[in-house]
Amino acid sequence: MKKWITIALIAIVVVIAVAFALRRGGGSADAERYEFVEVARGDLENIITSTGTLSAVGTVEVGTQVSGTVSQVLADYNESVATGQVLAVLDTTMLSASVRDARASVMRTDALHEQAGRDLARAHDLFKNELISDAEFEDAGTSSKSAEASLLSAVASLDRALANLSYAVIRSPIDGTVIMRSIEPGQTVAASFSTPTLFIIAEDLSEMEIRALVDESDIGQIKDGQSVRFTVEAYIDEKFEGSVRQVWLQPQTVQNVVNYTVVIDAANDRGLLYPGMTATVDFMVDEVRDVLLIPNVALRFQPSESMIDEFRSAMQERMKDAPEAGATGRPEGMGPGGHGSPGGGPGMGGGSPAANGNAFGDAARLWYLDEEGKLSVARVRKGATDGRVTEIVNGHGITEGTNVITKVNEEESSGTSNPLSSTMRRR
Repeated sequence: MKKWITIALIAIVVVIAVAFALRRGGGSADAERYEFVEVARGDLENIITSTGTLSAVGTVEVGTQVSGTVSQVLADYNESVATGQVLAVLDTTMLSASVRDARASVMRTDALHEQAGRDLARAHDLFKNELISDAEFEDAGTSSKSAEASLLSAVASLDRALANLSYAVIRSPIDGTVIMRSIEPGQTVAASFSTPTLFIIAEDLSEMEIRALVDESDIGQIKDGQSVRFTVEAYIDEKFEGSVRQVWLQPQTVQNVVNYTVVIDAANDRGLLYPGMTATVDFMVDEVRDVLLIPNVALRFQPSESMIDEFRSAMQERMKDAPEAGATGRPEGMGPGGHGSPGGGPGMGGGSPAANGNAFGDAARLWYLDEEGKLSVARVRKGATDGRVTEIVNGHGITEGTNVITKVNEEESSGTSNPLSSTMRRR
């Protein structure tokens, strides 16, 4: 008797084990039909990358208005200077001589002017007494006016000579820091055709700016005040922040590509940034934190006909088991026709945008296997994207860790026919 009981118990255990194995094997087989990606939680940044050059905000090029030999240089690189401070002095030998010559010319013309005045007074008396002709009187008046004009010209020449003498002393026009010096004592500078640059002074190195070139295809996403993150080669591990100040409307064409200059403000409180550095700039178009993310390949997936039929059968069974699910009896993600598309068509990929669930650009559907291993679909709303992954704003049944179908393996897809294959064979 005990032997039969033992045999019966063994048989029951074997039956249960076989049933469990068959059920598990079936679920595994279903899972092996598809390829999946997992819904994860994380941060997403949609960025536009560009490069630009750092420069100080408010730089002044200091030159000279007169030619000469540099006798003294009183400012050096990285030196802080104040408004009016002497930076350099040119040799004043020739300029001082010009001033003395101009003063002598003023004295000479002033004497001639006085003489012409006296001659005009005598001519006036003689003309009243009719002792000289009208022509002689008019000549005396002309000589007096000419002498006055010569005096004015001599005075102007003296003022010019004095100004040139003062220009020999190069002074700082602003408070700032010398970032470039291009002269040495004894060097000759010539200001005949263009003003040579002797110094470049940066007004404030604690504030920098970047001028970045952005492609015309991306410029529409750049806005004033937009957050910017950038790096420089000197500090690979450092990330600096800034904001867009202005977008210049004047385009620049580089190798047949139209670019626009974007000016970016960046703080330099630590003094790590130098003028002329090349910055790799990331414009923050979209930035979201701690959201559900799905690879874009899952959003592009289109179910096969057999998947639609399987899904429809599973939904019918669920509605029989739970008729109270809703007045319409339609599951989440199904349209009025009871199919996998809102318009009642057999598939998810064909037809108009409305038939694809894309009447709005942020709508999509994700296919997955539920807890029982049965095929399910969820309607989701898309958020920000960086081109690789997309934020899921909301989606019934989609949570962190959900495995979403991205591809049907060859065994399953081989059972579906290609509607073009018969046509190809007939040809």
